[in-house]
Amino acid sequence: MSTEPIGPITFELIKNAIGSIADEMALTIVRTSYSSVLKDNMDFSTGLCGADGQLIAQGLTLPLHLGSIPDAMAGVLRRYPPETIRPGDVFILNDPFEGGMHLPDVFIFAPIFVEGRLGAFAATVAHQTDVGGRVPGSNASDSTEIYAEGLRIPVLKLFEAGRPNETLFRLIEKNVRVPDKVLGDLNAQLAACRMAERELLKLADRYRLPTLERYFRELLDYTERMARSEIRAWPDGLYAFRDYIDNDGIDDRPIPLQVQVEVRGDELRVDFAGSSPQVKGAINASFSFTKSVVYLAVRSIMESAIPNNAGYFRPITVSAPEASILNPVLPAAFAARGLTGFRLADTMFGALAQIRPDRVPAAGEGGNTGVSIGGYDAERRPFIFVEFVCGTGGARPTKDAVDGHTNPAVCMANVPCEVVEVDSPVVIDEYGLVPDSGGPGRYRGGLALVRQYRFVGDEAILQVRSDRRDFRPWGLAGGQPGHPSSNILNPEREARLLPSKFTMTITRGDTLRHVQPGGGGYGDPFERDPERVREDVLDEKVSLEAARRDYGVAIDPQTLEIDREETARLRAGVAAPPA
Repeated sequence: MSTEPIGPITFELIKNAIGSIADEMALTIVRTSYSSVLKDNMDFSTGLCGADGQLIAQGLTLPLHLGSIPDAMAGVLRRYPPETIRPGDVFILNDPFEGGMHLPDVFIFAPIFVEGRLGAFAATVAHQTDVGGRVPGSNASDSTEIYAEGLRIPVLKLFEAGRPNETLFRLIEKNVRVPDKVLGDLNAQLAACRMAERELLKLADRYRLPTLERYFRELLDYTERMARSEIRAWPDGLYAFRDYIDNDGIDDRPIPLQVQVEVRGDELRVDFAGSSPQVKGAINASFSFTKSVVYLAVRSIMESAIPNNAGYFRPITVSAPEASILNPVLPAAFAARGLTGFRLADTMFGALAQIRPDRVPAAGEGGNTGVSIGGYDAERRPFIFVEFVCGTGGARPTKDAVDGHTNPAVCMANVPCEVVEVDSPVVIDEYGLVPDSGGPGRYRGGLALVRQYRFVGDEAILQVRSDRRDFRPWGLAGGQPGHPSSNILNPEREARLLPSKFTMTITRGDTLRHVQPGGGGYGDPFERDPERVREDVLDEKVSLEAARRDYGVAIDPQTLEIDREETARLRAGVAAPPA
């Protein structure tokens, strides 16, 4: 082993190079994928792992996914030890009990060999439009066991020594409803892995593999040192928080998520004792996914200069009771587990706000809403529309929320209305922001997003996974909660209120109006600058009535100027003088 000292310039060059490779992998998937779930919603992640499976670089994709890559990689190496892996091998899995998260999220790992030696792994995970099962889209929240959710793939070789596993490809093709999109998106993942191999070989040609391996180890150690240094500056102690999921789509009862974060020196211990046992509905989260959410929440309050790799995982210990919603056992269902991940992030942020109140915003929309519409056209050809509607954030310690901004756990985008209407028998009748929906505060929570879908086919299955109706996004430091979510069927005809999670049959002309929750506010609303309230009124984000009721700001309905005397009276809690 070389004893040559680590050069700071070479260190930066290699660190930035592998980060760029992971980002270029993401762009490759966007450019080559078939489904709107990947190319528009961008529900996928990319990364690079060392030969030992440790994550050394993350792409700018979904933080909610990335911390799960090491567990999936460990599953691969348990089944295929490094000495058995050959050039041209490619591995696939989606089984939550072997390192996966839920069945639609398919992992593909491709080993990269340098002059005959295993040097690294290219890693991708992407949400497939469909993996079979009882409901189109394979993500229904009312499935009650994993066997109903679709094709369950253990750790297998998708390619062996460069030769495709035709049996597995045919099995996938015959078990999914839209094989052209699924196989096309799998090929996009493979293209990203091939691009990573090409670029890493260029890097190895310049620096040689032994040098790269030494710098990969130093990069992880450097990240660990930075993370420990930051944690050491946090106040030692125990910090607890509890949040709730409204229900699991089967039983109408609240589901608690309880966390205790212990800061001890330069280490964090995160314990989820007191959280709900695993549930009947398909919102159970694999333990790998639970750990991934913890890593992203902690990373979110750290300084931005810390690299994004497995080095910052090292000071963090995570535990969750076996057979709980955060560490389930067979036959737990997982399809809609994203909801639990988002709520778990909120729970973590609630505890972390006590450690770093200057870095944590109020709760946002509570995670995106999953909407799936699937069926058959007049020629009996299957169609599936899947999207994850991203809403808005919570107010920040020193600023308003950004309206329409995605949850911090994901770097996603809403599918353009035009793309929806071209790709599926769905028309978007309304897409916008809802006035008076952001939590009042000194800094206002983000406005709720509304999206209205009209079905123009003959018949389809509609599936929706939403939440934050009973337990609204919380505010901080005196800020008020955001507006709750709602699902309304045919608002112009029957205006029937639907549950937050459901699966149902729809026919031509049926319309779903979905309103996301609004973000929580930060600080006392009566401390908000009246001029900022007036600006919100002029922008139609806040009504005249809400300005008066929530902020104590009186605005003349004719001139739209602030009535300073009445505002002072309202904020002082003084009764109005008799007429």
